[in-house]
Amino acid sequence: MFIKLTCLAIVVASVAAEHGKAFSSQHVTKFEGVPEVREEHIEYHTYPKYEFEYKVDDPHTGDIKSQHETRDGGEVKGVYSLRQPDGHERTVHYRADDHNGFRADVKYEIHHMEHEKH
Repeated sequence: MFIKLTCLAIVVASVAAEHGKAFSSQHVTKFEGVPEVREEHIEYHTYPKYEFEYKVDDPHTGDIKSQHETRDGGEVKGVYSLRQPDGHERTVHYRADDHNGFRADVKYEIHHMEHEKH
């Protein structure tokens, strides 16, 4: 996952450099596990815990999106939003765990698009 996010950040940064006013950011926090000693050998069990977020805001191309996700043990929570070509902004709040599975709440909001003349 970390490698995919890093590649995404590089691609977004290169696109942003071409368009001048574009904005991109990302943040990843990784939590390290603690080794357990069992009898005569060491087993590494990493507690699944992380947090990441990213944002792209390029008014020139209309590429506007963001995501934030956390995981703590067996529970994943997150939200992502993106501006669709028709001007609607889709926002999805989601959760997943072993007991309830994946659940998502999807909302749409209209944004009036201003067309720039070049």
